[in-house]
Amino acid sequence: MTESLPIVYLKKREDRRIRRGHPWVFSNEVDTDRSPLQQFEAGDSVELRAADETSLGSGYINPRSLIAVRLLGRGTHHRLTNSLLKRRFEQALALREKLFTKPFYRLVHGEGDALPGLVIDRYGSVFTVQISTAGMDAATEKVVTLLQEMFAPEAIVLRNDIASRALEGLEQTITVADGSVPESIEIEENDARFIVNPSAGQKTGWFYDQRLNRQILRRYSAGLKVLDLFSYTGGFGINAALAGATEVCCMDSSASALAGVAQNASLNGVSDQVETLEDDVFKTLGRLRSEGRKFDLVIVDPPALIPRRKDRVAGGRAYERLNRQAIALLEKDGYFFSASCSFHLDAEQLRDAIFLGARTEGRRLQFLERGQQGPDHPIRPNMPESEYLKLFVSRVMSG
Repeated sequence: MTESLPIVYLKKREDRRIRRGHPWVFSNEVDTDRSPLQQFEAGDSVELRAADETSLGSGYINPRSLIAVRLLGRGTHHRLTNSLLKRRFEQALALREKLFTKPFYRLVHGEGDALPGLVIDRYGSVFTVQISTAGMDAATEKVVTLLQEMFAPEAIVLRNDIASRALEGLEQTITVADGSVPESIEIEENDARFIVNPSAGQKTGWFYDQRLNRQILRRYSAGLKVLDLFSYTGGFGINAALAGATEVCCMDSSASALAGVAQNASLNGVSDQVETLEDDVFKTLGRLRSEGRKFDLVIVDPPALIPRRKDRVAGGRAYERLNRQAIALLEKDGYFFSASCSFHLDAEQLRDAIFLGARTEGRRLQFLERGQQGPDHPIRPNMPESEYLKLFVSRVMSG
């Protein structure tokens, strides 16, 4: 018989969002008279109940975090056991093997795969693991062992260097949990090849979430001059060149990222089409305009400009300014790809920023397509935070 879990009670009328399927409980929603938070240790397994004693699910707790409880399921005994992890790893793998013919994808996407606090990216036989919560951090050894058993990997890297770990009382580190990590790995995406550094690249090394949006870009790129802003190592720019763009300018503030662009351009045989420009995008767009630089297609894919709710006003203005300045560099009938990975900027706000940018520049706008994160980054129903990436494709015209 499974031992019952300690109970966390919600305050009255704080259960509606949870009943609709959201997996997070905030600390101010907990009835601390009935379930004092100080009685728990970070990572403890708990059952969640409404004020009327109705069981709402079970998961793990961190009494020192704003997000106090993260649910693993609707039952009363869900724990981060070996059997639960294995079952959900197998479910996640089955989806990816259905979608992709080669082993380059996000294997586990946190709450989207019902494993809160865990992200795993696969680069062939090398895996990067990123853990963001104390509860999942306590299960690190189980996660590593399961990857070893299921995949016999060449290496496993723990990319626990994200700032959000501090909110959970965790250190920021990069460690090798298993094997020997190659300095660079070649991956394939949309029939293009890229070099990834799993130990030193941004985030977990590569942005798999834009895969389908890079496919969309290929339909528009042939014969055009393309500007790829915040290019990183050229995920968009290289795809544009392979699709027949005559010129591609990749701009980023990171010299190492642009070295990656040059390496990836050479790997794909498009070096003659691709140039790099190392500079701060926000400071450079005005200069490019004064120099008369024009492009047929511009891609804007910045890092999250609104990392926290309190940054929404300033971040929203930054998106408006960025889109306006980028649109100003388009030829009279140009194509515009604008993306945002900021959850706190919704799709309607991004669309408005693009529209306002075009109107300020006296341009006419057509919205053509909308993109989102790829299916290896599944969206959890009734959890808006899991639907973070949005992209609009538009045509910007004069007259």
